[in-house]
Formats: sequence, structure tokens, C-alpha cells
Amino acid sequence: MSTTGAGVFVHPRGLCESDEVGAGTRVWAFAHVLPGARVGRDCNICDGAFVETGAVLGDRCTVKNGTLVFAGVTCEDEVFLGPNVLFTNDLRPRAAIKKGPEALATTVVRRGASLGAGTVVVCGVEIGAHAFAAAGSVITKNVPAHAFVAGNPAVAKGWVCTCGDRLNETLTCGDCGSGYTLSSGDQGLSPRR
Repeated sequence: MSTTGAGVFVHPRGLCESDEVGAGTRVWAFAHVLPGARVGRDCNICDGAFVETGAVLGDRCTVKNGTLVFAGVTCEDEVFLGPNVLFTNDLRPRAAIKKGPEALATTVVRRGASLGAGTVVVCGVEIGAHAFAAAGSVITKNVPAHAFVAGNPAVAKGWVCTCGDRLNETLTCGDCGSGYTLSSGDQGLSPRR
């Protein structure tokens, strides 16, 4: 068991080598958090997940089984990464060419976004706050806030609420009643005032 900070649970068959892990975080069997990875408070890193040196997870993130979070990936607070989500960090990898962290492309997943099972994220993109990628999506470009995307390559199919429910044609949630307006440019949605 790791000696990571107080209040961190590491399963006897898990490996947490980082000393930057917040209280309340759980690292389950066969998961591996490398030294230099930064993990926030109250995260759940499930069986077989891998968090590499230089990766950042905010508070209350869920990293499901078999998910790979490589250097250069930053997930803000309350991000959900479904089973077998895969991030990349090099657009032109070659085994014979060793690259340092400065040569890798970065990816940012904004607060509250959810990536469904088997999502692949090609590096160099930003996934907006509370966006939702359907299972099996291949994300190759930026995803606006609150967008629902699906497919290979992933394309916008609609909009989702902060609670995760699909929005109707007036950009109102049928579940919680929240309303949204379309922001200028390609920023996505913002809460209606």
C-alpha cells in the first residue's frame, strides 16, 4: 500500500506512486498512478486504470476501469471518464524518436464533462464544460460546452444539461427545468439568466 497523503485509500493490489493525491481519493486494484501525476480530492480511480506522470485530475473525478490518462491531459473537477476511455498525447508517434513532455500535445476536459465507454480523444483538443460524448466516440476536434457528441469522428447531435439530461428545442431541461442560451462563437451553451 502506498504512503500517499492522509485519507487516500489504495487497494493492496493498486499502485499509487504520486505524492500529489487529495484526501478521500480511492485507487483500486491493478490501477497505477505514476509519480508526478496530480490527483484531486475524492476521486475514484477504478481497476486497471493508468494515470501517467504529468496528467492532472481535479476533485471528484471518476476514472473507470481500463481508462488511460497520459501526460499532457488535464481533467478539471467532476469529470467522468467511462470504462476504457483512451487519451493520446502525440500526433506523430515513432518508437525510435523519444520526445520530452514539451513536445507532446495537451488536452483539456472542462468541469463536469462525461466521456462514455470506449471514447478515444485525439490530443490537442478541449472538451467543454458539461459536454457529453457517447460511448465509442472518437473526438478529433474541440467540443463546445454542453454539447452531446457521438460517432467516428464525433459530431454534435444535440445539447445536454448540467444534470446530464438532453435539452429540448428551446434549450430547456425536461428533468430539472434549467434553461440555456447559445453563447457567441463556438463556445456552446451558458445558463439562461
